[in-house]
Amino acid sequence: MSKAWMLACVAALALGACGKADEPKPTNEKVADAAGDQTLAAGLGESPRFAAAIRQAGLEATLAGPTPYTVLAPNDAAFDRLPAGTLDRLMKPDARRELTAVLSNHILSGTMLAADIGKAIDARGGKTTIRTLGGGTLTAARNGEKLQFADAAGTKATVLGGDERSNGVIHRIDAVMMPGR
Repeated sequence: MSKAWMLACVAALALGACGKADEPKPTNEKVADAAGDQTLAAGLGESPRFAAAIRQAGLEATLAGPTPYTVLAPNDAAFDRLPAGTLDRLMKPDARRELTAVLSNHILSGTMLAADIGKAIDARGGKTTIRTLGGGTLTAARNGEKLQFADAAGTKATVLGGDERSNGVIHRIDAVMMPGR
């Protein structure tokens, strides 16, 4: 991820409105010029296990729709680090509610570019909290020049890259963020 890309992303977060005073504000404007008609759902191909989980939970239509979201998409290596059998268990039909809770912890309302998140981190003394679609919060901070998110249990995910889509932005991360218990 280039420094210019990260700075551009940080600028966009401070412009939206999320609800809490200390969290970055999503820009909620479409990024169609940069992404064409490629939706968030179509952009999850680089994270096959995450994409399969999104389909299993029935969230694919949501991420293909016009409402802007920011998706923190764990790579396949992140799923490999879960305790043995966790993903298999979550992918069963009777675990759909739990799977949806886990996935909703990776979706943020509005378009939050890395530059916006970075600006919010800087403006708030080194970290900021962001509310997830599932109602939880993630803490965003910097680790050197990289952005990191931490869940309620302290699991940290580093942003490895990202891309804009017609209805939001995808940040590829290296850990699965679990909802608070």
